[in-house]
Amino acid sequence: MSEIRNFTMNFGPQHPAAHGVLRLILELNGETVERADPHVGLLHRATEKLAESKPYNQSIGYMDRLDYVSMMCNEHAYVRAIEQLLGLDVPERAEYIRTMFDEVTRILNHLMWIGSNALDLGAMTVFLYAFREREGLMDTYEAVSGTRMHATYYRPGGVYRDLPETMPRLAESRWRKGKDLERMNRWRMGSLLDYLEAYCNDFFQRVDDYETLLTDNRIWKQRTVGIGVVGPERALQMGFSGPMLRGSGVEWDLRRKQPYARYRQMDFDIPVGTNGDCYDRYLVRVEEMRQSARIVLQCIEWLRANPGPVMVRNFKVSPPSREEMKDDMEALIHHFKLFTEGYCVPEGETYAAVEAPKGEFGCYMISDGANKPFRVHLRAPGFAHLSAMHEMAQGHMLADVPALIATQDIVFGEIDR
Repeated sequence: MSEIRNFTMNFGPQHPAAHGVLRLILELNGETVERADPHVGLLHRATEKLAESKPYNQSIGYMDRLDYVSMMCNEHAYVRAIEQLLGLDVPERAEYIRTMFDEVTRILNHLMWIGSNALDLGAMTVFLYAFREREGLMDTYEAVSGTRMHATYYRPGGVYRDLPETMPRLAESRWRKGKDLERMNRWRMGSLLDYLEAYCNDFFQRVDDYETLLTDNRIWKQRTVGIGVVGPERALQMGFSGPMLRGSGVEWDLRRKQPYARYRQMDFDIPVGTNGDCYDRYLVRVEEMRQSARIVLQCIEWLRANPGPVMVRNFKVSPPSREEMKDDMEALIHHFKLFTEGYCVPEGETYAAVEAPKGEFGCYMISDGANKPFRVHLRAPGFAHLSAMHEMAQGHMLADVPALIATQDIVFGEIDR
């Protein structure tokens, strides 16, 4: 008789549901997964090593490129670590702007997640709807930073610049003209805050639309209910955070438990699941989008009523204005020193964490007193989640593997950092 052996196959990195460069080696008994072995290292960006070879300010842009759908949240952790070492007090307006854009980033991340997750499991329409809403928020990134994704907007001591008083309007083209163009520009007649307010008030209805398509859809429930179940104790043991941990029924959120920026002043709820399966994690993320829109609206209300500086007035860490630089010799020297040498940070070590859309994103930094960090180590939530892939996949079918990759919300930039 011939020997019966399990079948080994590669899932990814070329598979469309492998989200970039994930390579899973699956050991299959028929179509049942006996073992799932994630192989990382195909992307390795050496971001941490690069950060140790550059002045502090020059690594902010690298943070955007880690989890490249949670851009400003990554910047926030890195910038907070520098501020803790320097002992900088950030202006209140800058803190509110950071809080607002952290939540804009959370919505961007979850829109990307719900669209690609649905697409991985065979639902096309949600993908198109989610990306339509995503484009509207990308416009706010572009309005404040000049770029639609990798913003480099947060700086040690505040943010790059204040919110614009006018929102760029869409120009007429072959695809946008007449009444359609008028409708699309209706929200853009005022400031960025006016635009965001109109967007958020409309967004609650959009989230209802996604739920209409998915939440009670019997095919969606067949693909997600009871798949990848992780209990609360096991989730904590494996280092889960964010929606992966809250989906298992643990109410842990750094915005509430270890508040930073201006989250202490915000009124919002923390959605928690009960079963710890793919379906519960989906429900948690959907509700998080609504809560993020609530927080953004509260920030808008405060920012409208309270003008003020958005950057510390300390020319050792923030550049003088162009006008001052061209008028005052001392300001010119500050500008030159800041952009060539940077600034020296006192000796010490610190850890700064934020509640990023995927979980706890942290930056551990050691300074030896030089103008570049001695050591930067990043705590990426996706790395801990990916390590649970074997445990979550064992006993499930091959067709459930895309659902498990999607529920972990994996982006490889932060895993292969």
